[in-house]
Amino acid sequence: MRVEHARMHAKHRGHEAMHAEMVLILIATLVVAQLLLVQWKQRHPRSYNMVTLFQMWVVPLYFTVKLHWWRFLVIWSLFSAITAFVTFRATRKPLVQTTPRLVYKWFLLIYKISYATGIVGYMAVMFTLFGLNLLFKIKPEDAMDFGISLLFYGLYYGVLERDFAEMCADYMASTIGFYSKSGMPTKHLSDSVCAVCGQQIFVDVSEEGIIENTYRLSCNHVFHEFCIRGWCIVGKKQTCPYCKEKVDLKRMFSNPWERPHVMYGQLLDWLRYLVAWQPVIIGLVQGINYILGLE
Repeated sequence: MRVEHARMHAKHRGHEAMHAEMVLILIATLVVAQLLLVQWKQRHPRSYNMVTLFQMWVVPLYFTVKLHWWRFLVIWSLFSAITAFVTFRATRKPLVQTTPRLVYKWFLLIYKISYATGIVGYMAVMFTLFGLNLLFKIKPEDAMDFGISLLFYGLYYGVLERDFAEMCADYMASTIGFYSKSGMPTKHLSDSVCAVCGQQIFVDVSEEGIIENTYRLSCNHVFHEFCIRGWCIVGKKQTCPYCKEKVDLKRMFSNPWERPHVMYGQLLDWLRYLVAWQPVIIGLVQGINYILGLE
């Protein structure tokens, strides 16, 4: 590795001006691309989300096939098949009564698995950095590869399932009629109906339910606790499904051990840009360098 490093420096000696120009092109492209993406997201959020979701779903597949990562390909195929079935159920009209629960259970399961996988991967990386892997007689490179792989799996599928869940949540809530992305709902909501799933609420807010509890938002609209938590955490919604009033997440997740789920969701939202658009921007920079004759 040292010999190769020395050869690289010898090859690029005297190209400082060219390297500076390439760095400026990279910085300028990143700034312009970020501005364009922000404007696109603000003006046309639906098309932006769909294109981002498609890229996140397809770009890793290209590198997987190219680099022969068959384990990832198998997991990706299994996840895609089940998610395609769940998404198909969520976009049907009329909506089957059991579909909202099926959708939220599936994506909540993937969310929890990705969360646990990411935590284990992060701990494995930190243990390797502190040399604790030597206590178990594990080579540093093997321990680091294991931790990075788990971290990648957890973050990637965490980002992907949240975007699919958001799309399904919009379709289902719009089909039920108590939610409209723009404008007023098409149905009137009573306290005995959950606007997320459209089913009856049999347990009062002040009562303890055997199967399921209910939850009242600050806007006084009542929902199944499972539904409104799935709407906010998994579906990435922070407004009431009926009146669109802001949801107080700190009040909803009052327990300290539940708050990391909200922080993890915010981290996944930030990583979406890194996974989906960073390869595109890097490819654009390489294309500009190629046109200008920079190597």
